[in-house]
Amino acid sequence: MNRQAGGVVLIFLLAGILLISGCFEKENTGTPVSNESPEAGKGDENMNIQNIKVFSNAFAANGSIPVKYTCNGTNVNPPLEFEGIPEEAESLVLIVDDPDAPMKTFTHWIVWNIEPVAKIEEDSIPGVEGMNDFKKIGYGGPCPPSGTHRYFFRVYALDRQLDLKAGAGRKDLEKGMIGHIIAEGELMGKYSKK
Repeated sequence: MNRQAGGVVLIFLLAGILLISGCFEKENTGTPVSNESPEAGKGDENMNIQNIKVFSNAFAANGSIPVKYTCNGTNVNPPLEFEGIPEEAESLVLIVDDPDAPMKTFTHWIVWNIEPVAKIEEDSIPGVEGMNDFKKIGYGGPCPPSGTHRYFFRVYALDRQLDLKAGAGRKDLEKGMIGHIIAEGELMGKYSKK
């Protein structure tokens, strides 16, 4: 093989290597993470999410939720308290749901743009409320069709306020939260109809 032909082969070989490495690099960027939940797409920048302790003087963690706060009672939200809200938090989000519902996780209450306070009072509207799975805006208490269900009261501290209108749904709320969660915590209570 003469020198000129060898040079051409070398150029093609180098071009091929660059093309292949470019493909691999492109492949690693991937597609955007699904916006299904606030957990999705947090990325490396939010790996240091702090913990918020969530508790209530109405029921203990893993304990029974009193009838007062359910569809069998006065159907008002229980009082909640928080410890460990970061100083840099601009707002809180509260999501209450039942993962034991027959068809899918059932959303009972979503509230956003809550002031970063240490307490949410019983029977209150602490922020902007969204649409629950009862197709109503506001709190809808535990109301299992049968058996004992778990109800999670999840709080998220965000580094900003959310630009969402009252009555927005959970998917829109979770989409707005992505990349802005700086701390989170939860309290779980149980309830079964008598």
